[in-house]
Amino acid sequence: MKVLIDRYVPFLAGVLDQVAQVEWLEPEAFTPERVRSADALIIRTRTQCDATLLEGSQVRFIATATIGYDHIDTAYCDAHGIAWTNCPGCNAQAVCDYIEEVLSTLNFQLSTIGIVGVGHVGYLVAQMAKQLGYRVLLNDPPKGIGVSLDEIAAQADIITFHTPLDASTYHLCNAAFLAQCKPDALIINAARGGVVDELALLKSGHPYVLDCWEGEPHITPEVCQNERALYTSYHIAGYSWEGKKNASQMCLDAFCHFFGLSPLSIQKNFVPLHGFSGQGWLKQVSEELKAAPEQFEQLRKQYKLR
Repeated sequence: MKVLIDRYVPFLAGVLDQVAQVEWLEPEAFTPERVRSADALIIRTRTQCDATLLEGSQVRFIATATIGYDHIDTAYCDAHGIAWTNCPGCNAQAVCDYIEEVLSTLNFQLSTIGIVGVGHVGYLVAQMAKQLGYRVLLNDPPKGIGVSLDEIAAQADIITFHTPLDASTYHLCNAAFLAQCKPDALIINAARGGVVDELALLKSGHPYVLDCWEGEPHITPEVCQNERALYTSYHIAGYSWEGKKNASQMCLDAFCHFFGLSPLSIQKNFVPLHGFSGQGWLKQVSEELKAAPEQFEQLRKQYKLR
C-alpha cells in the first residue's frame, strides 16, 4: 500500500512506515502523475482533490488534517468510491484563542458580538465572549440556532464568521449585508476564504481582521495593507501544537479504520517549534504579512506553532 503525506502534517513521521510505503511531498507536488499509484492521501487545504488530480488513480482514501474540506470534491469522491474524511473540531480551541487575542489586543468596549456559525469553533467563541462580558448573538440557520443575519447586522458591534465554505455561505458577508451593519462594526473572518466578499468589505469602510482569504495563497495586497485591516494573518488561526496533534491523530484513526488496521498512535516524541505566544503575537504576524503579502505561503510554512 502506498500513502502520500503532505510534509507539513506533523506527528506522523515513521508511524505508517510499518504498514505502508510512505512518501512525503510538498503540497504542490501532489500531481496526477504522483498520485496515480497511491492508495491513500493525507493532505491539508493546499491540495485540491478533484477529477483533475484523481482521475485514473487508484486512490481509495483521503484524509485532510483540517476542519475545512471545500478543497475536496466530495461528490466526485463519493461517485468514484473514494472515502474521505476531515477533522472537525481538531483546532477549534486554537481559533477561539485567536479571536480572544483580537478582542483583548484591540481593547474593545464590552459590547455586542455576533457569531455566524455555531459549530465547534463558534460554540467556544460564544462561551469565551460571554465570560469576557460581551452580549452574544448567535446565527446558525441549519442548526435552528439564534437570530437572523439581519438582526446580527443591525445589533452587533463585532461580527465573526465561523461557517464552512459551500454554496450557501459563499460571500455570506457581501455588500448588501455590510450595508446593513453598523458603520464601524468590526468584521472578522477566521473561517474560510470566500465566506467574506473581500472587495465589498474593502469598499464598505468597515474595520476588519482577516485570517482566511479568497484566492489563497495569492491574496489581494490592497485588502491586506489597507488601514482598515486592523490585523491580517496567513491562515494560521487554527495553527497550534494541540490542534495539529489532534488533526494528525484523527487522520491516523480514520486511516486505520478504513484499511482495517490495528490502531496506531502519533509520534509521541515530536517536538514542535514553538514561536508566538503571549500578548502581541498577532500584531507581529500582521506586520509580517502586511510587509510582504506576496510571501503569504512562505510565511505560513515557516509559522512556528503556538
